[in-house]
Amino acid sequence: MRHDAHYVEELTQTKTTHVGRLLPIDKLDPNPDQPRTEIGDLTDLTASIKEKGVLEPLLVKPTLSGRWMIIAGERRWRSAQSAGLEEVPCIEMDVDDAEVAEIALIENMQRKDLTPWEEADGLRALCERFGYTHEEVARKVGKSRSTVTEALSIAAIPDSIREICRACEITSKSLLLQIVRQPDDESMRSMAEQIAAEGLTRDGARRARKAYIDPTGASEPYVFRYEAPGREFKVEVKFKKANISAEELFEALNAAAQNIDEAI
Repeated sequence: MRHDAHYVEELTQTKTTHVGRLLPIDKLDPNPDQPRTEIGDLTDLTASIKEKGVLEPLLVKPTLSGRWMIIAGERRWRSAQSAGLEEVPCIEMDVDDAEVAEIALIENMQRKDLTPWEEADGLRALCERFGYTHEEVARKVGKSRSTVTEALSIAAIPDSIREICRACEITSKSLLLQIVRQPDDESMRSMAEQIAAEGLTRDGARRARKAYIDPTGASEPYVFRYEAPGREFKVEVKFKKANISAEELFEALNAAAQNIDEAI
């Protein structure tokens, strides 16, 4: 959803099944599929809630157990607990699993402080669980298509390489993109270890990647590879030049998609 029309506001305006009410704080449960894996420091938020209360209602969904699942507002709920509140303002909504996932992800992404892993895995979840295309995801979260494509590339980094990146504190999106663009797991591992050992910047990682691809220094064509999550198909696009931008990649894929009817 576009950022110029907040998704939460749009839902509460268009859905007829939402109710504002105070709910007992101990009757609320966090969303088990919450894209944020690190809650972060709640000190300032707790202090604000102690002084002024919860100013923005939580979005919740009733469950069969007579409790409510938090769709958006887990940080406010935790801070309200720490502040000693017994009730919090909530908007009860009747939404399906796809809308719950969208709201939770979008609310988090609008804070702009998700880690690259959280962003990548959240976007991948929207694609895999609900069948959204990259373009649909981009529209829903208010990001460019190229940004979504890059994030989904990071989501494809194998768990073993992720652990190396975390251990080495490689958190820059630009560096993670240089790692995932390596041709295989072993070269991704080597790139991650080199970045950590030499403290490489984005440009340094790019030079290292080029040197790995072609130690002679000759320019090799750039190859984009994508494998579907279920491994039911692979896509490979080879360019004539060695360096391309995300926009150039998108334009090439879009041009190929427009010619599908002629190919089938």
